[in-house]
Amino acid sequence: MKDSDSLAFKLINPNGLYGPSLNGYSHIAVVQPNMKIIHISGQGGENNKGELSQNFDQQVQQVFYNIQTALNSVQAQLKDIAVLRVLIVNHNAEKLHLLTQTIQHFWRNDSFPACTLIPVPCLALEGMQIEIEATAYTV
Repeated sequence: MKDSDSLAFKLINPNGLYGPSLNGYSHIAVVQPNMKIIHISGQGGENNKGELSQNFDQQVQQVFYNIQTALNSVQAQLKDIAVLRVLIVNHNAEKLHLLTQTIQHFWRNDSFPACTLIPVPCLALEGMQIEIEATAYTV
């Protein structure tokens, strides 16, 4: 079992469950009492001008840039995220691989947040292929 402690929460991967780190997530996030809760609404792959790339990988990169921008605005960072909810249009193994690589890149020095991936038929904007909602905790 590999666990990670922060001041705000603990990420746990129990021995009785398979090791999810190859897929870029943890099984459990336990939040400490009295933490500042940061809810980031679903971020898509559009840039600050509202432009949306047709390339899934570019949308994934932009989503995480958007999440980082949101977190920075409240003095938080990616490692403060305990939970991700990922929605992917026409989910497949290639998209999962690209998402996993991106998560492993951004959390390379930290434990991965708990994460749920939800395949969906469409999202809010035409051409939008991914949306990620995040919940972060800080002291």
